[in-house]
Amino acid sequence: MTLPRSPESPRSATRSPAPSVPSPAALDDEHAPLYTVGQVASMLEVRQALLRRIDEYNVVSPRRSAGGQRRYSRHEIGQVQHVMSMMGEGMSLAAIRRIIEMEYQLARLTSERDELRARLAARGEPIGGADPAQRRAWPDRAAGEA
Repeated sequence: MTLPRSPESPRSATRSPAPSVPSPAALDDEHAPLYTVGQVASMLEVRQALLRRIDEYNVVSPRRSAGGQRRYSRHEIGQVQHVMSMMGEGMSLAAIRRIIEMEYQLARLTSERDELRARLAARGEPIGGADPAQRRAWPDRAAGEA
């Protein structure tokens, strides 16, 4: 006959705590780090080593748990899918990293431009920049003038 273990037994004391259950708000947050490398590898049908390599090249770098394990958010899983698509087209991880950096830079500059346009519109200034008379005075670079 086997007796149930008491809570003070040495075996229960060495057991790691149960994984924390994410709050409902975290489940709605696409940036919440919820998924392990194994879970993501299974979802995307790739090897865990590929995910580690993508992280080592700083292409997609998931957050780490308190224990040092990689934890992916839904947003990062989408990024990994984008990376895998580019890899399928024959691009290296270094090239993919540069493309992603340029995509972020373009998004930042586009946002900045839109904000400046909104400010100009609020002040009643022409959104196209200088007035047409001033634009005619600028050199026509398309025609090869310096």
